[in-house]
Amino acid sequence: MRLEGDAWQEFFHSFRQEAFRLETLPCYTVPEEEDELRQFLAGVSRPVEELHTDTYLIRVREHVEAGRRMHRVHTLTSPLNDHLRFQFEWGYAFSVAAGEEVNILDFATTPNPGLPQQDFWLFDDTHVVLMHYAADGTQTGRELLEDADPAPYVRYKELALKHAVPFSEYYEAAPLDP
Repeated sequence: MRLEGDAWQEFFHSFRQEAFRLETLPCYTVPEEEDELRQFLAGVSRPVEELHTDTYLIRVREHVEAGRRMHRVHTLTSPLNDHLRFQFEWGYAFSVAAGEEVNILDFATTPNPGLPQQDFWLFDDTHVVLMHYAADGTQTGRELLEDADPAPYVRYKELALKHAVPFSEYYEAAPLDP
């Protein structure tokens, strides 16, 4: 079943204990972020007040304060490109401040332990939503796997978390594109 718009938002925020995301792309093209990306490339920092005004960050904080865990692992191969640096500085740094646990698994230093090249969300270790993207990183859809066994995705989550490092630890020493 495809999840779009309000149905996706309602489903996403209905988890009871844990939401986990595996991210595998070096670039996510989000048209709504083009202006922010231009600002970042021009050396502008994200306004700190957005920690308290950004809808996603507010929801992260609400979930974490209610005792629900939100965490993710982004797999990548360094050095970091401009888009990943943008995602780190304008995205992950703020998500971590809001309470989300963000981890990085760099295949330049750690071999792939058997993870798929497929983005997904895993909710409460029972519901899997595959995230689909075009070649340029533009999201093309979300697919709830209604009758799928979640066990392989739970294993992927466990493998990713076992081999990844916390975002703040990784980013302090991250190799950047020259």
